[in-house]
Amino acid sequence: MAGKLFGTDGVRGRANYYPMTAEISLMLGKAIAKVLRRRAGKHRVVIGKDTRLSCYMFENALIAGLNAMGVDTLMLGPLPTPAVAFITRAYRADAGIVISASHNPYYDNGIKIFSADGFKLPDSIEEEMEKMIEKEDFKDLPPDGELGRNKRIEDAGGRYIEFVKATFPKRKTLKGMKIFLDCANGAGHRVAPLVFWELDAQVIVTGNEPDGLNINRQCGSLHPEVIQKGVIEHQANVGIALDGDADRLILADEKGNVVDGDTLLAICAQDLHRRGLLKNNRVVATVMSNFGMIKFLESLGIEVILSKVGDRYVIQDMLTYDAYLGGEQSGHLIFLDHNPTGDGVVSALQVLKIMAETESTLSELAACVQKFPQTLINVPVKHKPPLEALKSVQDSIALAEKELKGEGRVLVRYSGTEEVCRVMVEGAKKHCVDGLAGQIAESIAKELG
Repeated sequence: MAGKLFGTDGVRGRANYYPMTAEISLMLGKAIAKVLRRRAGKHRVVIGKDTRLSCYMFENALIAGLNAMGVDTLMLGPLPTPAVAFITRAYRADAGIVISASHNPYYDNGIKIFSADGFKLPDSIEEEMEKMIEKEDFKDLPPDGELGRNKRIEDAGGRYIEFVKATFPKRKTLKGMKIFLDCANGAGHRVAPLVFWELDAQVIVTGNEPDGLNINRQCGSLHPEVIQKGVIEHQANVGIALDGDADRLILADEKGNVVDGDTLLAICAQDLHRRGLLKNNRVVATVMSNFGMIKFLESLGIEVILSKVGDRYVIQDMLTYDAYLGGEQSGHLIFLDHNPTGDGVVSALQVLKIMAETESTLSELAACVQKFPQTLINVPVKHKPPLEALKSVQDSIALAEKELKGEGRVLVRYSGTEEVCRVMVEGAKKHCVDGLAGQIAESIAKELG
């Protein structure tokens, strides 16, 4: 095997190249089945995907592997990642699989696996399956008459829509609300517009014509300029941008200002705290979260737990610290009493609910957080040696920390899903932050570019 299979968000890479090949997908299906068959009885796995051209290839390979090992499969077609987590629980399936590379371009793809309760698999199970694939250890075949069957589920989208709408207060609607919605030509292109329309909002939709190649292309949560422009042109109350698998979102207020995950987390936490519904008076954010947001929540008496970057780590800490609400700056928001994964549409409804109940605009709600200037630079890298071993990089980090004089932060880390090193510098003065981030990024590019 060419290298480590699982990253921070399942298996991900360029389609048709290791590890995202049809051959690996076939063996991954067999490995999942082998783990499930340790328990007696018949087993079934739910499989959903986004709109990438390569999804057909991986879908068929996974189904073949699972069926070959005696596990039934339920095909959902294009559907958001959180919808797959929900349907996995609704059908009492043993596992759920999502074929998606989230916000990445169409030529990338990924496979992530949910357990029966909708949570992502623990590292120990992923490591075990990786060893099975490395050894091609799939000799324990089922009897000839007990191969798995595949079935297409036709009503999954409708069931998910009803689930999402149930997170919005009964007998309330979005009547009078105008929404500019960008579906990123991704997995939410069918269900997301219907959710808001069925709740009586006026919905202007873009990014809802996927062709297999245009997912995330100049649209979606990585390109908030689309909703910024759309909100102004259509005089909408809010702009909503989903990513390719619709598990996260970025908003634009009625003035066209971007409202990111940090501010959305603060808005939701403040509302729950005000109503006495914030479990244990605690939220989970990440080390990338803006210090201005953290200070605001702490000023309310809310405890903020900082996890590693990645929604799986946010969820782990939410379970560890018994927190109801967590999120990332990128727009992953997790409401554990609704779904055990980020859900862009559910998150949008929670913010729209607060707007309606408080009779506030989004810009008024967002004004609660005074952000610290923060610069993020993604540096392409050809390999990922331990950063601690790169003296010039460590020297530039130390110099930046000295310059900030304890009134800011420096965070340098490799992406778990892309071949980049992320440099984040935060401080009181933007020009200083920009310069320091640039210096660190330059040292990384010289070492690893």
